[in-house]
Order: sequence, then C-alpha cells, then structure tokens
Amino acid sequence: MTVENAYRKALGYLSKSPKTIRQMKEYLRDKGYDTNIIESVIVELLNFNYLDDSAFARRFIESRIRYKPKSVFALEFELRKKGIDPALAGELLTAYKDEDLALKAVENKKRAWRRLDESERRKKMMNYLRYRGFNYRVCQTVWQIFKAQS
Repeated sequence: MTVENAYRKALGYLSKSPKTIRQMKEYLRDKGYDTNIIESVIVELLNFNYLDDSAFARRFIESRIRYKPKSVFALEFELRKKGIDPALAGELLTAYKDEDLALKAVENKKRAWRRLDESERRKKMMNYLRYRGFNYRVCQTVWQIFKAQS
C-alpha cells in the first residue's frame, strides 16, 4: 500500500462530495492504510485545498438551512459528528437564530397543516420542530406566529 494508491483512493472518495479531514482519515483507515500514509495524503490534500474544514462547514450549514432547517444545536451536533472543531462550528453558527430557522422549517408545511384543526396542527408543528432540535420556547414562539398568520 503506497501513498500514491491512498491518494487515488482519497480523490475518488472526494469526487462524490466534499469531506472533512476526519472523514478522510476514517475512510483511509478503513481501507487499511497506516497512519504515516494517511498523514501524507492529508497533507497533500490540504496543500491542494481539496480538504478545508472551514469551507466544508460553511457549505454544510448553508445547505442544511436551505433544504432541511434544524436548530443551531442540532447543526452544531451534526458538524461535530463530521469532525468539525466545536469552536469553528460555534463561530459559524452565531449568525443564525433558532426562531428564524424554525420559521423557515415550517414554511413548507403550512399548506398541509391548514386543513387540520387547531389542536392537531399545533401537535404536528411542535413534534416537527422538536424533532429538528428546537427547544420548547422556540416551538411555542413559532406556534404563536403561525397561529396569528392563520
């Protein structure tokens, strides 16, 4: 197992989607490469800017907020699972407020929930938001806004 082989494997893995440094290390470790080879490949990938945890985290956050909004806590948890430094994740997420994210999350569900009676609509919304990591206070605030718009 050579550095060149590991590098080719890493590029193939990156071709599917961007990865964090930790994800790449785990991938190469799972493929049976030793630590020295993995570190050499990581250095090369960093030199060519193929790995950039900060850029990965920014794109991940933007994508999640656009397509699958979750609470700041849930987003931070997902980033940590992917190997992003908690300080970096916290710094990037300071620009977002849970209330805004929760309102965005329920935006696409409004039409489907309008046909339900108020108690069922509230239950659906609260469960939907809680599942996405929003705390009870945020859920209540969004419910009041949603109810006022109905």
